[in-house]
Amino acid sequence: MSAHRRMMKLGAFLPAPGHHVAAWRHPNARPDGGLDFDYYRSIVQTAERGRFDMVFLSDGAGVRTHYKDADELSRQGRMVHFEPLTLLSALAVHTTHIGLTATASTTYNEPFHIARKFASLDFLSGGRAGWNVVTSVTDVEAQNFNLDKQPDHAARYHRSREFMDVVTGLWDSWEDDAFLYNKESGRFFDPAKLHILHHKGEHFSVRGPLNVPRPPQGHPVIVQAGSSPDGQDFAAQWAEVVFTAQQTLEQAQTYYRGMKQQIAGHGRNPDDVKILPGAFIVVGRTRAEAEDKYDTLQSLVDPVVGLGLLTGQLGNVDISGYPLDGPLPELPATEGSTSKQQLIYQQAKRQGLTIRELYLKVSAGRGHRFLLGTPETIADELEEWFVNEGADGFNILPDYLPDGLDAIVDLLVPELQRRGLMRTEYEGRTLRENLGLPRPSFTTTPVEP
Repeated sequence: MSAHRRMMKLGAFLPAPGHHVAAWRHPNARPDGGLDFDYYRSIVQTAERGRFDMVFLSDGAGVRTHYKDADELSRQGRMVHFEPLTLLSALAVHTTHIGLTATASTTYNEPFHIARKFASLDFLSGGRAGWNVVTSVTDVEAQNFNLDKQPDHAARYHRSREFMDVVTGLWDSWEDDAFLYNKESGRFFDPAKLHILHHKGEHFSVRGPLNVPRPPQGHPVIVQAGSSPDGQDFAAQWAEVVFTAQQTLEQAQTYYRGMKQQIAGHGRNPDDVKILPGAFIVVGRTRAEAEDKYDTLQSLVDPVVGLGLLTGQLGNVDISGYPLDGPLPELPATEGSTSKQQLIYQQAKRQGLTIRELYLKVSAGRGHRFLLGTPETIADELEEWFVNEGADGFNILPDYLPDGLDAIVDLLVPELQRRGLMRTEYEGRTLRENLGLPRPSFTTTPVEP
């Protein structure tokens, strides 16, 4: 296999029970897995065995739900889980190559905290840290931070841009060779290679320096998942991996080509940003086996939860007064996840789905592309997007865990490797090396303390 051949980049998106809304109810699932370290260690090691580039842990600063009552809330299966940076720090010592990516919000954190935590994770993992940058989308998170409502969409992104300036500046507090550790001379570091940030902006006043050396990767890998106009522009400026959601090749190509153009518009090399659409996968040795797996999960969908999930995916637009077997109505714009709302609405119109049919669809991939079949047929569909400017790889969403990830690693990955689309061994030890991303150069200019 040529070392220069373009390879799919794969993330494994691993909420504890899996991605299907009823995954926690499957007989083989672990509903308490979100609080079991040994369970998470096992599934992350499975992803590493499958030569995935990274595992990805989503997160929010609270119980993120739009559900309307306690009974509805009590039926959900993804309410509690470990704080992701804590979990990934523990997993770092049980893995060797796979990237460890966690979500953290720029709306409900301070830049110094985020810079310090991700720099520490990068050291603990030997250069495998990734930060999924979000601005948060729900009022319930705001209400945990002295607010009644979240800031509006534009304000969140305005703060986030300055946040990134501060975090990346703090990561460059020390030059790579600043620390001498010279016992004979008594010099611990070279003061000429220390740089004080002295940031003063609209949202933040941060002196610096960071009390962690420059991370092994220079900067941890920046991941971003926004597809709104603000989100796309933010990704074009900052992201190195972009998670996105499209349903058709045409949609994927439009997004991919447009994003690459925006990246170039920010003076960056488009090849230095990897675009990974989500792919919800149900794979079996035969199509009948895959269909049986899916039918089992669909039979476990609670109608109350299915409708509540759809409401949340639509930006908390109340559709409870409409007939379940009628069409989805026209939707007003919301301050939530605007791009996801539009994709789901387009899917309903394109496929002529009723509200009931739509919530059953969303219960699986939550708005992401849904692939069901054999290793060969799923590989065909992934390859089509990959070779036709629809993706640089995929963020894989297993149906339920641990069995769904086992099936992907044991059945689908070997087929992708057989086609020369996926690595058989890791190229390097850091997440940047395996993604084929350059290490950021040191850019901070000297400032006297």
